[in-house]
Amino acid sequence: MAAPRSAATAVVETADRADDWVHRLLDLARDRLGMDVAWLSVFSEDRQEITSATGDLDGMHVSEGMSLPLEESFCVRVLSGQLPPVVTAADRNPLTRDLAVTGKLGIGSYVGAPVRTPDRRPVGMLCCISRDAGEQLDGSSVRTVEMLAELIGDRMAAEELAEAALAARRTHVRQVLDRGAVTVYVQPVVDMHTGAVVAHEALSRFPGHEGGPATLFADAAAVGLGVELELLAVRSALGVAGRLPRGLRLAVNLSPTALVSRGVAGVLLDGADTTALTVEITEHSPIEDYAPVLAALEPLRAAGIRLSIDDAGAGYASLRHILRLCPDTIKLDIALVSGVDTDPARQAMTAAMVAFAAETGARLVAEGVETPAERDALVARGVRYGQGHLFGRPAPVD
Repeated sequence: MAAPRSAATAVVETADRADDWVHRLLDLARDRLGMDVAWLSVFSEDRQEITSATGDLDGMHVSEGMSLPLEESFCVRVLSGQLPPVVTAADRNPLTRDLAVTGKLGIGSYVGAPVRTPDRRPVGMLCCISRDAGEQLDGSSVRTVEMLAELIGDRMAAEELAEAALAARRTHVRQVLDRGAVTVYVQPVVDMHTGAVVAHEALSRFPGHEGGPATLFADAAAVGLGVELELLAVRSALGVAGRLPRGLRLAVNLSPTALVSRGVAGVLLDGADTTALTVEITEHSPIEDYAPVLAALEPLRAAGIRLSIDDAGAGYASLRHILRLCPDTIKLDIALVSGVDTDPARQAMTAAMVAFAAETGARLVAEGVETPAERDALVARGVRYGQGHLFGRPAPVD
């Protein structure tokens, strides 16, 4: 009756990840049926292992991690049809009284239902036992346990699907990393008074990847390869820096996680002219501890690398980054820039950011400038520098 090991392992891992959830279901089964112990077991080879259990474990001699032979179990007999799913007075039932497990665990009554995969293969059992004869048990007891076992099976299937999807994402990201499959694009930052290009932002494109670079970076972070992909993008950007016009700064994007990781300082300090390099922090979520970030920035700034904070005005996190990290450049988020020519609230926020930048000595750059009207409204309120499709779309380095 044992299912393939991979399916059984999935039950164990599902129980491990949702331990509280499983225990709550076991408590529910035990309480509804008036039983002393409830457990979830998984089949493996010719044994079953109890992965989760609740109730009077010591009194019934049951423990999590306990392994029992399938041949001597109630479970295998329920699956084969030799036993009904409800057994009362187990110590007097001729089908169960002589089983070693009956005496070992002191089983007076039993209710069990299989946990199945979507293709109906049994991979484990949800079991309830009691030292009492269980005269209260009936068909509704079976339905309760079957329903809960089905919930566990559904959860297991969802976990398996999620694992498969995550594994596919990891494989795809790893293939990108192994191939070094990244093309560097740059987008200009211009002086909106003169139209002159003053800097470029390096952006990554990944040939063969569907969904855009943001989805690949998100996938990489989800599978623990985010820093590695970010460093590939930075190395690639620094590799083309020498092909850009001299005297213009190049901004590369890094998350705080990547910034504080081992080896990133060496990549930045050794990869290009540091006096023409800007690190742009891209992170919308709060930084819990700024001390490591500040420590990582210290040698970079000493070497002439500047700091830019992206997406100012997009939320509390970016404003907190500005206050704590004292950037050289503040980039107004596209959500603040879009429609600034017609929206008094956006105009007021822009004027406030201009005043803040002036007081702190930071350069202010408006991102996502799309129309001449937006440009003119920004310039009228004191924003000198802009970036967006109005001035140039991202393009590969010639």
